[in-house]
Amino acid sequence: MKKELKPEERLIVAADYSAARYGGIQGVKEKVLTLANDLKGLGVYIKVNSVLRAVGYDLIVELHDLGLKVFADLKLIDIPTTMKIDGQMLDEVRPEILTVMCCAGIDGMHLVRKALGDNTEILGVTVLTSLNEEECQAIFTCSTKAGVLRFARMAQLVGLGGLILSPKEVEILKNRFELTLSLNTPGIRPKWSIVEGDDQTRVLTPQKAIENGAERIVMGRPIIEAEPNDRGLPQSPREAVERTLEEIKEGLNFIKEAK
Repeated sequence: MKKELKPEERLIVAADYSAARYGGIQGVKEKVLTLANDLKGLGVYIKVNSVLRAVGYDLIVELHDLGLKVFADLKLIDIPTTMKIDGQMLDEVRPEILTVMCCAGIDGMHLVRKALGDNTEILGVTVLTSLNEEECQAIFTCSTKAGVLRFARMAQLVGLGGLILSPKEVEILKNRFELTLSLNTPGIRPKWSIVEGDDQTRVLTPQKAIENGAERIVMGRPIIEAEPNDRGLPQSPREAVERTLEEIKEGLNFIKEAK
């Protein structure tokens, strides 16, 4: 069942740093912890992915000790027995949110959910936002919209907490009243951000994503790459988060006024 979220609970900051740019595994870990320190007290989630696989689950404990909620974006996919073991291990560190791949199948997703119980919200990844229509057809033999709907029904059957999906597909699912899953979307770019070489092909602004029905949004580069400048852009990750939260509030106000 969906719960009412505060504006800050709707933002997930993706701590996706390049190992080549920041000195390998330890350099990336240091960047993640520096970001966590910068964002302390804001109430947002921090998403860890590659670095979590590289340094281990103790990083989740370190981030919890800094007062942050953790999104473990592991996108689990394997045979059911292995996914069960993954769930059992993750239950020791209890990230607030975990991702699994819906295409892993019903049994695997069910065993992860059973292992974690109510300690962690599990989100099913539908169609990666980097895929275009041609690639989706080649992999899943259907359109992105059809693929997202197919995986949403699987996640609902398993009893997952929500979905990861493109902002373009959120509006399709929000009107499916038989689905009680939270809708969480990457591919978000704020009004003030231009990202060079962007690999996200289906994007919206934070305000528009919230207006379209997203419960949470995931943002990385526009926040983590914020630095002092003379272009009127956010000067730090913390300032970028604060400005993004304002856009989220604008979306929430739009919904409130429309009722």
